[in-house]
Amino acid sequence: MHEQQIAIIGLGTTGLSCVNFYRHKGICVTVFDTRAVPPGADQLDDSTELITGPLSAELLSQFKTLVVSPGIAVATPAIAAAINSGVEVIGDIELFARELQLAKYQNAKLVTITGSNGKSTVTSLLGEMALNANVNVAVGGNIGVPALDLLQEGTTLYILELSSFQLETTESLSATISTILNVSEDHLDRYTSYQAYTAAKHKIYEQSQSILINRDDPLTFSTKKPQFSFGFDEQEYGIIKQSAVFYLSFNQQPLLACSELKLSGKHNWMNALAALALGQQVDLPMPAMLNTLRSYTGLKHRCEFVKEVSGVRWINDSKATNVGATEAALLGLSDTIQGKVHVILGGDGKGADFSELSSVLAEIKGEIVCFGQDGHLIAKYHQNAILVDNLEQAVKHIAKYGVEGDLAILTPACASLDMYKNFMARGDHFVQLVDSLTGNI
Repeated sequence: MHEQQIAIIGLGTTGLSCVNFYRHKGICVTVFDTRAVPPGADQLDDSTELITGPLSAELLSQFKTLVVSPGIAVATPAIAAAINSGVEVIGDIELFARELQLAKYQNAKLVTITGSNGKSTVTSLLGEMALNANVNVAVGGNIGVPALDLLQEGTTLYILELSSFQLETTESLSATISTILNVSEDHLDRYTSYQAYTAAKHKIYEQSQSILINRDDPLTFSTKKPQFSFGFDEQEYGIIKQSAVFYLSFNQQPLLACSELKLSGKHNWMNALAALALGQQVDLPMPAMLNTLRSYTGLKHRCEFVKEVSGVRWINDSKATNVGATEAALLGLSDTIQGKVHVILGGDGKGADFSELSSVLAEIKGEIVCFGQDGHLIAKYHQNAILVDNLEQAVKHIAKYGVEGDLAILTPACASLDMYKNFMARGDHFVQLVDSLTGNI
């Protein structure tokens, strides 16, 4: 047995939160990282041994517990060998779960959220709802602050976004309510099959007192009770239409006109419903939640509301760096507004098949403007698409044709590296361009 019984596998933000967690308990740990100079190494004190380079099965097998960062698969040969020799392998979320069971945290409620898409939006939106209700809330996990850094006496509500990677090494969560928002193919480089990926997501239900499912996605269904649901129909948390107006609803009673949301698109209607459902189960007051929905502009660069200029709503979805993300943003978008949708696409397509955009582009009645390295490849899939040299020209073109009631969205379906440092820089430039519009659209 190694002199120290606990090893942290992988440093970075999560690994460092684990080191600090044990340090506060007076427990020394050893850190392993395959990188020569892992991020966070300069924040380790002299009591923490750092071993870099390839992982050694022989060395890892000498520990009692390995705390593995979510980016490292437990199927990694050295870790798998340690498991076979009887070593416990857990993650930071499992440490959080065990700590939350202590008496000093017994009054805290926990919401856990996973899904292939939308989980960051729902997590942050629910956090804003809690803040607006003056609840002492802590939000993090796979988004923002590592879970262990959130632990504090007096916090009455924890909201965690969890990835399938984090759920792999977690067994002891006892959430007040959990949800799988949706499941689509992802991370198949990590999992042996789509079924294995889905099964990892479903571990969240096994560790929850009640669950929220998506009625429109059978892969989120479960036999676990009690359960609640959200979806596009009029059941439970759903959508109703009255006098040609769509409303978020509960048991067919209108809660808020969808047109009052700053968030755009039907997928964000679903995110709003999920947040309302989760919030109601942890006793957040409905007025505070609805007021949050009226003002919440979304996560930066993810269908983020920028501003309204002369009645045209401008949306920054620069994080849509692949075809699937753009499809999600545009699908049914025209049905959610009074006027036309105008779209800006293009950049480095990374060899993507843009023909998959044909159906959603067919819905677009406004301007379709393409730019960047692969803009011409996207433009082939709509007869009215035009090509411009850069983002500034694209914004100016749409500003010329947009009228009150319209919506303009940057949702590139491409990476940004042909013209920008990253998608954030592209989105920031878009926001600057929109902010500079004078309103004479």
